[in-house]
Amino acid sequence: MPMSTTSGSTVAPPFAQTKEFWVLMMYALGLGVFGALASLLFMGLIGFGNNWYTDSDSSWFGGQWWWVAVTAGAGVVVGLLRRATKLPAKIPSLIDDLEHQNVDVRAVPGIVAVSAVSLMGGASLGPEQALGAMGGGAGEWASRRRRLNDEDRGINTLAGFAGAYGGLFSSTVIVVMLILEVSRPGGQRMAKTLMATIVSSSVSFGIYFVIAGAFFADAYPVPSYQFEDWQLLAGIGLGLFAAVVVTLLALVMKLVARIFARLEVPATVRPIIGGVVFGVVGVILPLTMFTGSEQLKQVVKTGGTLGVALVAALVIAKILTFAVSEASGFVGGPIFPALFIGGTAGVLVNQVFPDVPLGLAFTCMLAAVPGALVSAPFAMVLLAAFVTQVGALQTAPILIAVVTAFLAMESVKYILATRLKRTTASDQKKNQ
Repeated sequence: MPMSTTSGSTVAPPFAQTKEFWVLMMYALGLGVFGALASLLFMGLIGFGNNWYTDSDSSWFGGQWWWVAVTAGAGVVVGLLRRATKLPAKIPSLIDDLEHQNVDVRAVPGIVAVSAVSLMGGASLGPEQALGAMGGGAGEWASRRRRLNDEDRGINTLAGFAGAYGGLFSSTVIVVMLILEVSRPGGQRMAKTLMATIVSSSVSFGIYFVIAGAFFADAYPVPSYQFEDWQLLAGIGLGLFAAVVVTLLALVMKLVARIFARLEVPATVRPIIGGVVFGVVGVILPLTMFTGSEQLKQVVKTGGTLGVALVAALVIAKILTFAVSEASGFVGGPIFPALFIGGTAGVLVNQVFPDVPLGLAFTCMLAAVPGALVSAPFAMVLLAAFVTQVGALQTAPILIAVVTAFLAMESVKYILATRLKRTTASDQKKNQ
C-alpha cells in the first residue's frame, strides 16, 4: 500500500510567487529610473566638457599643443580629487564589481567625480566605470538599507548596473547578456537576475531614448557585403589576430603600471604625468583621445584615406594611452577603448588585405577584442551586429572570431597559471 504524503511536509513555492521576488522587481523598476537619469546627467556633463576637442583633425599632428595644458590640468584635478575623496590607489575594476556582484558604496562619489574629470580631460577611458558605480552602488545601498540577504543583495546590485547601462548601450539584450556573462549567476539566482536586469534595463532605455535618443544605434555604418563560406575561416584568423592585440594590450598595461609604480613622486603628481603623456600623443594622433566612440566613427568614415601606417599607429597609440590613463590614476572603463582598438584594427586588416571586406574585418575585430578582454563574447557579438546593422548571415563570422579570441586568451591564461603553480611548487621544494 503506497504511503501518503504527510500533512506536515511543505513544498517551497516558485520564486516568482514569493514576496521577496516582487520586492526585487520593484527595486529593479526604481533602479531603472535612477540609472537612466544618472546616465543622462553624467553623459551630458562629459559631452559638454569635452567641447575643447572640436578643432582637431584626423591626420598626423592634427591636434593643438595647448591641449597638453588641458590634459595636464585634468591630471592636477584628478590627483586632488582622489586625495579629497580618499579614493584608494587601486580600486576594483568594473569586471571585479560585476563578478563579485558588489560595489563599495563609500568609493562611489570619488569614482564618479574622478571619472567625470578624466573623461572631460581627454583620458582614453570609457564612461561605464562611473555609470556602473552609480547604478550598482544604488542597488547595493538600497539592499543594505533594507537588510536583504546576500543573494538578493547581489541581484539588486546587478539590476543597478543594468539600469545604468540601459540607455548607454541602447539595447536591453546587450546589457542583460553582458551582465550575465561577466557575473555568471547560477541556479535560481540566474532566473531572478535575468528578470531583474531585464526590467531595470528596459525602464532605463525607455526613459533615456525619450529624452536623448539612441546612443549606439547605427553608430558605425559599414559597407554591405555578400556572405561567402570562406568568411567563416576568415573569422578564425581574425579571432587569432584579436587575441594577439589583446595580449599586446595586457603586456603594455602591465609594463606601464610597473613604470608608474616605480616613480618616486607623490601620488597626486602621477595623474599630471599621465595627462602630459596622453596629451602629447593626442596632439600627434588626435583620434586616440577620449572614449574612442566618436573617434571610431571618423576612422570608419575616412579609414581608406588615412593610410596603413597611420591606422596601425592609431591601434598602438590607443593601447598606450589607455594603459597610461589607467596606471596614472585616471578612472574609467575598458569597453569603449577596446571597441576603438578592435574596430581600428579591423580597418587595418582591410587596408593590408583589400580582399577582406571592410564590413567583415571591422565587425569581427570590433567584437573580438573587447569580447576577449572582458570575457563577454556573446554580448560583444550582439553589440557588433547592433551598431553596424550587418545581416543575419554576416553574424556567423563575428561569432567565430569572438569565440576564437576568447578561447585563445583563456588558453594563454591557463598556460600561465599552470606554469606559475609549477614554479611555486618547485620553489617550495627547494626551500624545504
